[in-house]
Formats: sequence, structure tokens, C-alpha cells
Amino acid sequence: MTFTFAVPPADPATAAAYFRNRLSVETDVSDVHADLSARTPGLVVVDSRGAAAWAQGHLPGAVHLPTAEIATRAADLIPPGTAVVTYCWGPGCNGATRAALEFARLGHPVKEMLGGFEYWAREGLPVVTEAGVTRRPVDDLIAPTTTITCDC
Repeated sequence: MTFTFAVPPADPATAAAYFRNRLSVETDVSDVHADLSARTPGLVVVDSRGAAAWAQGHLPGAVHLPTAEIATRAADLIPPGTAVVTYCWGPGCNGATRAALEFARLGHPVKEMLGGFEYWAREGLPVVTEAGVTRRPVDDLIAPTTTITCDC
């Protein structure tokens, strides 16, 4: 008996549509870092965590907008139609998903950053704290130690 194919794989067209749809609403830490580094126009990265989490560390250039405040404050901070990437703590938290839903309801094109702040920090990318910009050691279980990207 096979476990992997106990349920047969989808036909290629169904699989292609599924994976394209996932990529239309998700992005990853490396791609967000590349776009922030390139100063990609029209991109706003939103940290949807609370004040204590924001103070503990956040992405450089991120906008702090807790999920519960998006409906009332987003229009004052983010121009209509601007593309938004949301993040929260990490893969064990669906706060970024809830935040992305709020931005979609407001009419913004939006993606959720997979891995959240946890994977950003674990990949050794810059983190802003009250003390300034810092980097944590790269966790070699989630990122190569010799380069920023995994070349995938």
C-alpha cells in the first residue's frame, strides 16, 4: 500500500490552477525581503501584531496596524488600491490571514507572508527594535547560511 498516493494526485490542470491560486495570495520571506531591498513601488508590508510584539521587533519599513484596527485606520495609512503584504508571528498563528482578509474586504490586492516574523528573524534578515536594526543568527534548518535565498 502507498501512503503518498492513497488519494490519487489531481490532474495537471487542476493542480496548476490550485498552485497558481495559492501563489496569488501567499508570498514568502525571501521574496518580501528582495522587494523591500529593491524598494519595489506600490508595496506596503503590514505588521498585524499588537504593540508589545511590534516593540520586540519588526520588519524594516513595515507599517504597524494591528488586525483589530485595520477596518478603521487603514484608509488613513495606506492609499486605496495599494498592494499589501501582511505578516504576524509565524506559521502557528493565523493573524496575518485575518489581516489579509480585512484588507481584501477593503479592496486592496493582498498577500500573506508565509512564516511571518518568526521565519524573517530565523533567516537572519534585519529586524528593527528600540535599540536599532539587528540580525539574529541564521537557523540552518530553515535557510542556507551562506546566502539570503534558497534559489528555489
